[in-house]
Amino acid sequence: MDLQLKPISKDGIPEAISKAELYRNLNEPGEAESICRDILAADAENQTALRLLGLSITDQFNGSPADRFSEAESNFKSLRNEYERLYYVGILNERQAKAQLAAGRPPYTVGPLFEEALGYFERAEAIRPQGNDDAILRWNRCVRILQSRLGSDWRKLIEAIDTGDSPPI
Repeated sequence: MDLQLKPISKDGIPEAISKAELYRNLNEPGEAESICRDILAADAENQTALRLLGLSITDQFNGSPADRFSEAESNFKSLRNEYERLYYVGILNERQAKAQLAAGRPPYTVGPLFEEALGYFERAEAIRPQGNDDAILRWNRCVRILQSRLGSDWRKLIEAIDTGDSPPI
C-alpha cells in the first residue's frame, strides 16, 4: 500500500474548516490539526487554518517540554491581522501557563508566562475592533488566576534568591 498524503481541493476548504472547528469543539485536537495541515497544503496562506492549527496545537499542551510552543507561535505570528497576531500569541502564553500549572509546576515558575500573556492582551485591546472585548475577557481570566493564589506563591523563588544569594566575588 502506498502511504502518501492525498491533497484536498481548494473547493473543499470551507467544509474542511468547519470540520476542524467541530473536532476542536469535540476535544479532538489531533483530528483538527490534521485537517488544518491538509488545508494549508492546499492554501498555505489560509488565515483561518493557520489560526485553527495554532489553537489545535495549544489544545494539546500538557505542561511538558514536548509542548510545541514554538510551532504554535509561528502559526500565530503568520496571521496578517495585527490584532489577531497579538491576541492569539497572548492565548498561546496563557495556555502554556495554565498547562504548566495543571502539570504541577509552582506558580512562581509560570508567572512570567501569565505576564507575557497580559502584555499581548493589553496591546491587542488597544487596537481591537469596535465591540470586540475578547482581549479584555482573556486579561480578566489571567488576572483571576493570578489573584487565586497567595501573592507569596508567585514570588517565592525570587524572594528565596534575594535573601539567600551571596554577592558575586
